[in-house]
Amino acid sequence: MKCLRIYATPDGESHFGEVDIAMTLTRSFPNGAPVEPSAHYEASRSAFYEASRVRFVHIPAAAGVREADFHKPPARLLAIWLDGEVEFETSDGEVRRVSAGKAVLVEDTHGKGHISRHPPEGQNSIQVVLPHGLDAPFA
Repeated sequence: MKCLRIYATPDGESHFGEVDIAMTLTRSFPNGAPVEPSAHYEASRSAFYEASRVRFVHIPAAAGVREADFHKPPARLLAIWLDGEVEFETSDGEVRRVSAGKAVLVEDTHGKGHISRHPPEGQNSIQVVLPHGLDAPFA
């Protein structure tokens, strides 16, 4: 599974990249009663990743109207957009849009940061702090 990534290079410039999250097809209910093989009982899953905190965020309608400034996350985090569309701009000038249901690994914790532009009606997201990003699955 691919995930958009925002990261900073040593010179402090932010850029977009992509993370490929390894997935494995596994049974959804391994301890359940034997059933006829079916796609309903199998799913592709990644390994577990260590997360230290989770929070729900509501960006109010007023925040979507004004132009945002460059900012950095307080820690490496996975932002999952629940509704609307967010537009990100990195310090190199590249712009990407992310729709509801998508996740972004935000790792530009140093340097100039990025700009986030939210819809005028406001937006909701979940932020999951990942101390090690998506580099090291949890054993």
